[in-house]
Amino acid sequence: MRTILCAALMAAMSVTALAQSGTNSPYSMYGLGELTEQSSGFNRGMNGLGYGFREHDQINYLNPASYSAIDSLSFIFDAGLSLQLTNFNENGRKLNAKNADFEYVVAGFHAARHLGVAFGIIPFTNVGYNYANTQYVGGGASASSTTYTNTYAGNGGLHQVYFGAGWEPFKGFSIGANASYLWGSINKSVINSYSDANINTLSKYYNSTAASYKLNFGIQYTMQVSKKDALTLGGVYDIGHKLNADPECRVISRNTQTSVADTALYKIENGLELPSTYSVGMAWKHHSKWKIGADYSFQKWSSVKYPVYNVVNNVPQYTLQEGMFEDRHKATLGGEYCENVNSRNFLKRIRYRVGASYATSYLKINGQDGPKEFSVSAGFGIPIINGYNNRSILNISAQWVNREATGLIKENTFRINIGFIFNERWFAKWKVE
Repeated sequence: MRTILCAALMAAMSVTALAQSGTNSPYSMYGLGELTEQSSGFNRGMNGLGYGFREHDQINYLNPASYSAIDSLSFIFDAGLSLQLTNFNENGRKLNAKNADFEYVVAGFHAARHLGVAFGIIPFTNVGYNYANTQYVGGGASASSTTYTNTYAGNGGLHQVYFGAGWEPFKGFSIGANASYLWGSINKSVINSYSDANINTLSKYYNSTAASYKLNFGIQYTMQVSKKDALTLGGVYDIGHKLNADPECRVISRNTQTSVADTALYKIENGLELPSTYSVGMAWKHHSKWKIGADYSFQKWSSVKYPVYNVVNNVPQYTLQEGMFEDRHKATLGGEYCENVNSRNFLKRIRYRVGASYATSYLKINGQDGPKEFSVSAGFGIPIINGYNNRSILNISAQWVNREATGLIKENTFRINIGFIFNERWFAKWKVE
């Protein structure tokens, strides 16, 4: 059984490495793309809550210090996918888009006394959009009958494969770290065309390939407030750094009559960067029934420069510019209720979850703040009980996400998250009579 599980794990990881989680959001054309949910199935039922949570039967890679709580007899394997429907609304025009994505694969086990480890593959950013904008030359139909069309398209994103460990040096206090290899390509283009074939076109192609590391460090401290109540405080710090990527911009001017094209290539060495991130959270646990918590994270994007192509005094330039991003803030509230996790009654073992978040955007679009985000979720942790295993869990949650800003596209996304946790007792010592 162990051989089969390990083979399934590696196969799933390979699939994840080759497939990028999808998005259709035009906002993914900016910066590094759309930031993904850095959480597993049980977190998503609480809308991504987790910096203060310690779970013995689930992997909480939001805070690596939590790995020290993994059950000493178990090997935990967790894989998840999502299905989503997004409605885009701009000046009364509406469009729907569907996506189905394989989200993450993670695994973990108790390696030694007070030491837990975890590893897996999860997406970091997504880029995926394709739309066109057609206007009259000169700004209106009265100025000219000639139209021009700009077609915007992009794909790709960044992935991360990680290994982490959490250690509890003394009762109630844990530390941990995740070390990730971050890689991927981001491809974007703006293709220009005119209804009048006598006018030359100008198209731009952007490409960035990253291969770097990502490090974060976590801490948790649990206080036993009373016999039935415990409070856990958690914190995580992500290191900001360059991504070892050399973004390129290829500009093509084409004479549509002669099909002659002039190409100019611009490159910036080590031009992409991650911000430093500071996150804190708390979780209150009451008698193994109620778990409620709150999280706050701060990403310092305002200090990150980004490559931009423009023309200054008729001189083309592709340079790193400040002020392209703003600091991102996110706050989350949520909780979980389970009447009796060890009951023989199936219904009493179901875990009910709910959560809500508010986040600002890290993007600046045409000089204004990007769309703010409000989201809510609700879900279940359904126990899988049979004669062989009664520790595995099916996590199902529904999430609604609203993103909007004045004068920009409004997005409403309804998402179903499905995660399966296989929890097998690998390390038990069996007694033969």
